[in-house]
Amino acid sequence: RKFLQDGYLVLDDFLTEREVEELKKAGNDLTQNIPDESHRALFSTTDTYQSKDKYFLDSGDKISYFFEAGALDKDGKLLVEPHIALNKVGHALHWLNPVFKEYTFCEKVKEMCFQLGLVDPAVVQSMYIYKNPGVGSEVIPHQDATFLYTEPVKLIGFWIALDDATTENGCLWFAPGSHRSGVHRRFIRNPDKNSEELLIYNAQAPCYPKSNFQPLPVNKGSCVLIHGQVVHRSDTNRSKSSRHAYTFHVVDMNGTTYSPDNWLQPNPEQPFPQLYKN
Repeated sequence: RKFLQDGYLVLDDFLTEREVEELKKAGNDLTQNIPDESHRALFSTTDTYQSKDKYFLDSGDKISYFFEAGALDKDGKLLVEPHIALNKVGHALHWLNPVFKEYTFCEKVKEMCFQLGLVDPAVVQSMYIYKNPGVGSEVIPHQDATFLYTEPVKLIGFWIALDDATTENGCLWFAPGSHRSGVHRRFIRNPDKNSEELLIYNAQAPCYPKSNFQPLPVNKGSCVLIHGQVVHRSDTNRSKSSRHAYTFHVVDMNGTTYSPDNWLQPNPEQPFPQLYKN
């Protein structure tokens, strides 16, 4: 009832201390395989780097690396230590990395989807988000269905805190009940094949009053369930501590059409894996 009322829900102690440490180690291990300068892509929700970046467009079935804008110079050289330069790694960790695969398809996740009434959930993307001190950037207010649209919308995000998430280090903020107002805009593949913009928004950014949002600090090991239409955001990391998180999105494919113009499309040779059958 609370999830349907607010559009989000906190599951405390979803993972044990040992499980959190195993996932965090896997996230830190990813920083040992950072691409060289020629493959360094930026990611930001306040700029449009990824709109022109084929590396981003083709990342749905790969393990791809995205850097904070303040971590690289104009030639792609690191301005900070490698282990704090990354914004995120995505978008197929859930399938291609054994540690993240184990936790994404664990019985706790399956049981949660079953309790939510999902008939045929499939995992469509996953990300390890670093939000490191000093460089961890703002995530502007958005709905996940803007990027992963289905008809009808049957999208749920699992956001697992691997550090304590506080108002100082960039915890999530939600606008309770905003999931009942429809999908406000979409991020789609540009139908104009001659444009250098590979991806575009189909509408201007909505204006969300700051007073609509409530902070959601959580302890590490907590899982936040996120309705695909609820508006949420996070601030920059102003603290001296990291705010690592592992997040993935599931779509109930039962009676659902996954939009063919979403930025992320399944690879015909690697369709979205079904949660209950893997």
